[in-house]
Amino acid sequence: MLSEPRSGRLAAWGNALLAGLASPDHVALAIVGEDAAHRVEGVPGEAGPVGLTLALGRLRALGATGFRVALPAPGHPLGLSGPPEFNARALEAEEAVVCSGAAVGLVPEVYEVGPKGDVRVDVMWHCLAVREAPPADVPSLGEAERELAEALRDATAVLSRLDVAGSGPVAEAAIDAYRARVEGGGAEVLAPGYPPRAVRVLELAQRVGLLVSVARGNGHGGAVSASEMAARVEALRPVERVARRAQVAAYNAWVEERERGR
Repeated sequence: MLSEPRSGRLAAWGNALLAGLASPDHVALAIVGEDAAHRVEGVPGEAGPVGLTLALGRLRALGATGFRVALPAPGHPLGLSGPPEFNARALEAEEAVVCSGAAVGLVPEVYEVGPKGDVRVDVMWHCLAVREAPPADVPSLGEAERELAEALRDATAVLSRLDVAGSGPVAEAAIDAYRARVEGGGAEVLAPGYPPRAVRVLELAQRVGLLVSVARGNGHGGAVSASEMAARVEALRPVERVARRAQVAAYNAWVEERERGR
């Protein structure tokens, strides 16, 4: 949850491109991030995989006016609108991008290639048909912010109740790195064009997500029994759900504001 989902980068910077706030080359670099390369297959009118710049241009020509994020989990089709085939692919990837104004969506497939010690990450985005309907369970920014404030209190209480303060040096390092990023104004949280409230909500969602990650263990060095881990997962499930909902609300804020302003 702390890490920025690839669907978030594509949607945010794709929206900046549509708004004329970033050049195609800058957008492509921002979406790729630390990965080696991104390609898109299944773009209407293209016989094979194409680069991000061409793919985004084709989607705009098809009528795409914005990009929304979906972050589904089992039993929670967050941000999806169907059909079942697309939902299944998105659920497997745990993320997707849905175009507003064009009945298509994008699901990432990640590959690690290269020898040990020199592994690179390539991403193939699959362009698939989607149903044009309201996305599932996406809150407004105001709702997300209120839910997050409560979720942050709940996550902190769970951390104390389950005695995970001593989760280990890796957990402490993760928290310190997050604080330094926030206080030092690290990398851009969202692309240009997003309202300040969306940035604030996304930062808070990432903070809650970090607490969830630490509380679940996730290799941070704490000695946790199977029963303790099960208790953590169950106690934090509602908190994690709120954080995912808030992330989607933040990434989708550009599209929501644009459609309200019509």
